[in-house]
Amino acid sequence: MGAEPNHAEEPLAAANLRAALVLLDRLIEGGLAALVVCPGSRSAPLAQAAALLEARGLRLLTALDERSAGFWALGYSRASGRLGGVVTTSGTAVANLLPAAVEADMGGVPLLLLSADRPARLKGCGANQTVNQEHFLKAAARWLGEGDPDGLARMADQHLQQLAQRAIDASAGTGGGPAGPVHLNLPFDEPLHSDAQQWQALQQQWSPLRPGPAPTAGTTAAIEPSGPTDLDPDRPGVVVAGPWRGRPQQWSAHQRALRQWLGRSGWPLLADGLSGLRGQPDLQAIGGYDLVLAQPPRQLQTGQVLRLGPLPASRRLQDWLVACGGRQVLVSEGEPRRLDPLGTAAAQVPHGLAAWCGAQPQVLWQGQPSATSLALRQVWQQADQGVQQLLDQQLLAAAAANEPALARQLSRLLPAGLPLVLANSSPVRDWESFADPNGPARPVLGFRGASGIDGTLSLACGVAEALGQAVLLTGDLALLHDSNGWLWRTQLRGRLAVVLINNGGGGIFEQLPIRHPAGAGMDFERLFAMPQPVDGALLCAAHGVPHRHLEQPEALQASLEWLLQQPLAVLEISTDRSADAERRRRLRTMAAAQLGERWV
Repeated sequence: MGAEPNHAEEPLAAANLRAALVLLDRLIEGGLAALVVCPGSRSAPLAQAAALLEARGLRLLTALDERSAGFWALGYSRASGRLGGVVTTSGTAVANLLPAAVEADMGGVPLLLLSADRPARLKGCGANQTVNQEHFLKAAARWLGEGDPDGLARMADQHLQQLAQRAIDASAGTGGGPAGPVHLNLPFDEPLHSDAQQWQALQQQWSPLRPGPAPTAGTTAAIEPSGPTDLDPDRPGVVVAGPWRGRPQQWSAHQRALRQWLGRSGWPLLADGLSGLRGQPDLQAIGGYDLVLAQPPRQLQTGQVLRLGPLPASRRLQDWLVACGGRQVLVSEGEPRRLDPLGTAAAQVPHGLAAWCGAQPQVLWQGQPSATSLALRQVWQQADQGVQQLLDQQLLAAAAANEPALARQLSRLLPAGLPLVLANSSPVRDWESFADPNGPARPVLGFRGASGIDGTLSLACGVAEALGQAVLLTGDLALLHDSNGWLWRTQLRGRLAVVLINNGGGGIFEQLPIRHPAGAGMDFERLFAMPQPVDGALLCAAHGVPHRHLEQPEALQASLEWLLQQPLAVLEISTDRSADAERRRRLRTMAAAQLGERWV
């Protein structure tokens, strides 16, 4: 840190920049790894400070759209396990951060949101661009931190550092709370803009003295592991793994603990498409449970369930869990908030599967799976094998592109280890039901906390930045909703391949009992599907993004090879949402009939 200046003699513009430097320096030291700066005058000291500190290893980007910036930082934080943040000016700019803050809140993702503000004397008197922005994000934020109401420059360095440290702790969930978004609302008084002489003087004082930020640790401080539960590995049970919500740094320990439990219990593993567990040959994950449970046979019932994380999206699985009853234990990764909308969990353990397994008595691990547990696992595996064979027969010989078939083909064709981002609505549900659970293993990310489509493309760009490369599977409306996400093209260091399913509107509504018979008077297309006339190829061309349209389904593999070679590009595939909705219904009916014949 630079030498402490004489505040009484320091010009206010320089004092504003110095205060911003002290604050950001402590945030970087605490783990802030990437920061997106949005345009504004009131936020100029923060923007200039970020530029001066970029040499310390801070990844600095700029964005015109605050909503897009918030989702980029969210995607980066989730995928990297390192803290991402956004700087905005005052006024409605702050309101645009709310969608990303809501998703970060629901998903337990650390996120830092810094907004510049007017000093208190300009509040409530009609001053330009002055609103009650300190309240905009309050409902979603873990903590609202505020600078001195008369201006950040009035704060002592010690108090600025304390403000930064508390923001870091709150975003990481230190102390036992869930990780999530933090809002720092920072008043600046005028003059705001340092001149060249002031800039150069501070640049010399704040030359890099330390290496860049270290990776952010786990979401919580050290917590005593919970005591043992009364799940009995000597009796039959099932493990249901929902979407992975832990930090990347916790993933290896999570997998080791899961293998330990499965090896001891012999229980079958029902793995959601977002669990990250499919494709691991030693786990033999069951992915077809949504179709298996269309009419669940009694042979699959069990009295014990170990649930990992949030519920999978499948309503059939949820209904089955309710019908099972019995002893259900829910283990979450650093998430103490209730994750049991079914009300069936007898206990929720928030400290993670590794800690839960570590708390079990050593004698528990000395046994072997019981014959009845292995028999139940075999029944589940046979049912899943039958479903997977049915899906191969019905989907892989299709003469035209359809959405269930695309999920299945992509699950096999995309390279192992290549991170995949699934947009909400149809893509994530089709991946859960129709992707091949035995396809290559890969990280699969979805943002299901609030299940919105607000920032789909920007989220994927943040993931690609964090992981080096990614594929986004999205529908047309989700992509169009975030078309400003294409503006990341010139700054994106990672490679992003976008597979666009264009079904001419909101295909998810075709799967709900909304559409009325012809002549009933309700305009389904206008009220729900909302097809848009935007030409995706022209929109891509306007942003300099390469685009191809898949004309022949048999050319999918070659088209994917082209797509994955581009820094940022789109492969568009046209489908029929009404026909695909009927196809999904038919596949479930066929699966139920096939399994019914097996267990008559």
